[in-house]
Amino acid sequence: MLYFAYGSNLHHFQMKRRCKDSIFLKKIKLKNFRLTFRSKYRAADIEKKKGSLVPGGLFEISKSDEKKLDVYEDFPILYKKYYFYYYGKKVMTYTMVKKSPFRYPTERYLNIVKLGYKNCNLDKKYLKKALKD
Repeated sequence: MLYFAYGSNLHHFQMKRRCKDSIFLKKIKLKNFRLTFRSKYRAADIEKKKGSLVPGGLFEISKSDEKKLDVYEDFPILYKKYYFYYYGKKVMTYTMVKKSPFRYPTERYLNIVKLGYKNCNLDKKYLKKALKD
């Protein structure tokens, strides 16, 4: 199955550790969403916003990888699944259940996300914008 990562799972080494079968395919942009950080974990989340974009990594993952991600993402308590289509192919990602106010991420978490942006060759301007909110 196809999985869209936009937070710490962009980090290739961490993603491989979590999901041994995962293969990074390419970078893509999710339209009409914006990146933010929230909850007591100060983790990445996406929310609908017209005209906005969220860059991320498209990964091929196995069923067992998905089960591991479900545990890591605390599905369905913290995150729920969101599906969209990319060139006719169904893609899964996670989005937070409770849309709590913005919380600036911890330095450790943010560094993992930044490395992930580098790994996937994503434009950091979207990350900088999300941190200004």
